[in-house]
Amino acid sequence: MSEDAQDVVLIVEDDPSILMVLAAYLSGEGYRVLQAEDGEQAFEILASKPHLDMMITDYRLPGGISGVQIAEPAVKLRPELKVIFISGYPAEIRESGSPIAHKAPILAKPFDLDELQALMQQMLS
Repeated sequence: MSEDAQDVVLIVEDDPSILMVLAAYLSGEGYRVLQAEDGEQAFEILASKPHLDMMITDYRLPGGISGVQIAEPAVKLRPELKVIFISGYPAEIRESGSPIAHKAPILAKPFDLDELQALMQQMLS
């Protein structure tokens, strides 16, 4: 499979162990994985990478920026970008009032990796 054939996924997660598990799992499932630990890194990747299929982002991130605040401009720049929110506090995402928070799926932590994979396949197909 050529590198171009892989779906490219950006994971934005400040917990290094969760980031590592997600990246390892998704890489093993054939995704090309990019990683960011905070909003600043996420915006750097979004600004520099020409192709992204999906972003999986935590809601609560360091530096006072939320996953919703990353996803909104990302989807404006890339309308085809799929977004999944992951959070230990899923109600906060819905309560943010953001249109994307009502459209994008939310997985409450802890979640099953196979559930994530099934959701990703459904969204990317």
